[in-house]
Amino acid sequence: MRKGIRIAIGCAVVAAVGAGGLTLMSSSEEEAEPIRVGAVEVVTGLDPAGVYDSGSWSLFSNVYQSLMTFRPGSLQPVPDAASSCGFEGNGLTTYVCTLRDDVSFSDGREMTAQDVKFSFDRIRAIKDDQGPHTLLSTLKKVRTEGDRKVVFELSTPDATFPYKIATGAGSIVDSKTYPADRLRTDDKVSGSGPYVLAAYKKGESAELRPNDKYRGAAGTGGPVDLRYFTSAAAVSSAWKKKEVDVVSGGMPPKELADINPADPDTKVVESAAANARTLVLDQMAKDSPVKEKAVRRALAAVLDRDAISRDVYARTVDPLYSLIPQGVNGHKTPFHDSYPKPDPDRAREMLTEAGLTEPVKLTIGHAKGTMNEAEAKLIQRQLNATGLFEVKLRGSDFAVFQENISAHAFDAFLISWVADYPDPDTFTTPLVGPDPVWRNGYKSKQIQSLIERTQEEPKRERTAEDFRTVQQIVADDVPIIPLWQQKDYVLSSNEVSGTEYLSDGTNLWRLWRLNRI
Repeated sequence: MRKGIRIAIGCAVVAAVGAGGLTLMSSSEEEAEPIRVGAVEVVTGLDPAGVYDSGSWSLFSNVYQSLMTFRPGSLQPVPDAASSCGFEGNGLTTYVCTLRDDVSFSDGREMTAQDVKFSFDRIRAIKDDQGPHTLLSTLKKVRTEGDRKVVFELSTPDATFPYKIATGAGSIVDSKTYPADRLRTDDKVSGSGPYVLAAYKKGESAELRPNDKYRGAAGTGGPVDLRYFTSAAAVSSAWKKKEVDVVSGGMPPKELADINPADPDTKVVESAAANARTLVLDQMAKDSPVKEKAVRRALAAVLDRDAISRDVYARTVDPLYSLIPQGVNGHKTPFHDSYPKPDPDRAREMLTEAGLTEPVKLTIGHAKGTMNEAEAKLIQRQLNATGLFEVKLRGSDFAVFQENISAHAFDAFLISWVADYPDPDTFTTPLVGPDPVWRNGYKSKQIQSLIERTQEEPKRERTAEDFRTVQQIVADDVPIIPLWQQKDYVLSSNEVSGTEYLSDGTNLWRLWRLNRI
């Protein structure tokens, strides 16, 4: 998913557990003291048509509702605002959903099929540069049959479409309060999720209160107050001062590495996270040297992932040698096979054979932040130490960083990709498919053909070999260099339960599962 940065660890891997249905709240629960949750993920906007980052989508999963969702630990989407969904006909080009008959927005207005159609149509009509319209690239048309049935007509077979509409891109908005042709600009949300956004201060806080009108697969929980921090040091300080009850991401890696799982006052949960950090090489940047394959391959040949994991992140992340992370169907390690260790001599041969004898000048962009800057500086030192590259760094606030990416202001940039849904397609189609989200100029007819073939296969385990081939092509062409794979760490006091369900790699942030003991 998206463009975003998440680091969140512990000792018990989250197991597959079914989520309950609707949970009615007692008056005592309504009056309960809010659970205070600290996070560092940036929320760049509240309108689903205009944002495609992990911080915003984490919030969306609590205040908006989609037709489908994921239960904790599950790889298959289940109905949420819908009572049922499924493909019709012999192909995978017609997907039909029937709405529940008791779904309404938080203001009490009944949700209809027209609201669903409106929500998808406006994403594709607005087509915001920072929005998720690329995720809906196979959607040709949405139509309704009465007030309850929604029919999605796809341009090509797409077995992953049910997964895509379970993401933030499938957030259903109130057609009476959102403009059809432009983004909503206030700090309000009109949704039907488990929570109502009671108050919001951009970059600082969000107050979530249970939505007693919610009907769906998730259930509702107690009140939650979110605090957003701009640095790992600020998160750590708030945790140590007991200003937050739960920390979901952002703690300094060295502090995470030193946490004692046996500490009776702290509960730590580690879960596998299908989130990858990458160095994207922008072949669309003006006069960029990375247009030359030899330069891209030389970069891959000298980067030291193990040093990044060790020296910057205290081994709270794992080196990654593939487009698709470990634990995801089809994973292999072609970057390790092709570039097994940092090898400046081999990189020099690559550049010399391409007629490049002078140091290659590169501008690498990154979002501001203590860890991002430390990582960028280490990569700069690694590359410059070879004598083959002269690297200049450009750091900026995340919103400006995104704008610079769209303007092709960097030869390369460091960014995390958070899985939109639990399928290898989320690491291929958006990144190296026909309409890549980062617009870095990479095109491969062979990859496109392989992606189309995987999208025609409803039994997803059968796509593994094609995804392995895609990863090998990427390692040969090097439009993107994978660096490391994240783990999710959630810290909480022993007075809070449910943290094991908070995050599991499906991009849902299940705040409604948190409770005070």
